[in-house]
Amino acid sequence: MVLSDRSKYPNQSKKGIWESLQSPQSRWSSPSSIYRRMVAGNGLFYPILGFASCVVFIYMSFGDLRPSLREEPTLSFVKRNGTQLMLDGRPFYINGWNSYWFMVQSVDESSRPRVREMLQAGAKMGLTVCRTWAFNDGDYNALQISPGRFDERVFQALDYVIAEARQQGIRLLLALVNNLHAYGGKTQYVKWAWEEGIGLSASNDSFFYDPSIRSYFKNYVKTLLTRKNTITGVEYRSDPTILGWELINEPRCMTDPSGDTLQDWLEEMSAFVKLIDRNHLVTIGLEGFYGPNDPKGPTVNPEEWASRLGSDFIRNSGIANIDFTSVHIYPDHWLKTHDFEVNLHFVTKWMNSHIEDGDKELKKPVLFSEYGWSDLIKNFSVSDREKMYRAILDIIYKSAKKNRSGAGALVWQFLVEGMKEFEDDFWMTPWKGSSTYSLFLEQSCRLAKVTGWTQQDRNFKEACKKLR
Repeated sequence: MVLSDRSKYPNQSKKGIWESLQSPQSRWSSPSSIYRRMVAGNGLFYPILGFASCVVFIYMSFGDLRPSLREEPTLSFVKRNGTQLMLDGRPFYINGWNSYWFMVQSVDESSRPRVREMLQAGAKMGLTVCRTWAFNDGDYNALQISPGRFDERVFQALDYVIAEARQQGIRLLLALVNNLHAYGGKTQYVKWAWEEGIGLSASNDSFFYDPSIRSYFKNYVKTLLTRKNTITGVEYRSDPTILGWELINEPRCMTDPSGDTLQDWLEEMSAFVKLIDRNHLVTIGLEGFYGPNDPKGPTVNPEEWASRLGSDFIRNSGIANIDFTSVHIYPDHWLKTHDFEVNLHFVTKWMNSHIEDGDKELKKPVLFSEYGWSDLIKNFSVSDREKMYRAILDIIYKSAKKNRSGAGALVWQFLVEGMKEFEDDFWMTPWKGSSTYSLFLEQSCRLAKVTGWTQQDRNFKEACKKLR
């Protein structure tokens, strides 16, 4: 969205082991006979008792090391069939959210419980996908300290995020780099190349065309995708907890409004990801603006500036290795007017246009991977925000009912309590407002009804009954 980094990322500074607890089948023995066997011969009873006490003490003392008492969900890879995402042979329509902060909040033990709390809350609302950052380049608690140098402590934080998401039955859409400055982004890559004396240009857009920077990014991608999770023992590229890889958040290359530079980068990087990982889906991270030569530009783009950003929704999304398209929705930041009804009309037209593109031209699913309504606009009200969000969710629900390409929507953004430093003008703690909570729960319930209830849906099925 067209925001300052401060608005969207208000704070830049900043193990669970799960095994099935199974007991071997054995014949029943009376307590007295068990006692006799324990104290007989070799005097083993007290050493065994002492060892068992130590085990119990360790088990109860380290909360993050305790095995979960509930069975770990069995997850399959999300696939694509034409214009639909598919899971276990059935259409998969997404009701989800953004919490970009998962990895950075998992580095320190003191803040790590926030990630579990958010994932548990999402599961209770029937949400199925969370979009989050799998990057932090050269910033505080950086994952990538410099090109090819990684902080293992931060990598283990990402391990935790993925393992905990799996435990809660939530899939992750992981973004690989930022077009904006927050958490390093393409600016940091350009800075690295410039500092090493090999950069072609100081322009941020050289990220897309400088061969040295492309090499930096490819090395990062390979390291990430082939990472073996220290908690689950599963390589990222083999983990179905991950819905897919997003190449770059909100890419723009304004130095080349023709779109050729960005198109070339997307083609190369999407092919590179697929070369390493054939299991997962790949998307771009586009805002969804139509390019300068697209006839929809003048009538559907928010304003004329949107066609001069170097991105092109149809052309970019048509790349063979892009499995589903991505679109963002921020009418209050894109339009000059803040009149609510005008903005609402724009959102309806914007979404329907892109779903039509997915159905007829691209023949790919369309995920609205960010949407929000700012609380900074004049005369903001929670009721207006909920009305906007309901309109967005209604369009996805209708898409699901008609088996269309509108594959889902991810709201920006959810926080748990005590995260004031991460609050922007879109944040919500949904369970603090009953009407907001009900809005997202209701969407999960009706999507499950359309596509068919799964075993995992039992977590929120009872809550659905209470809505009636």
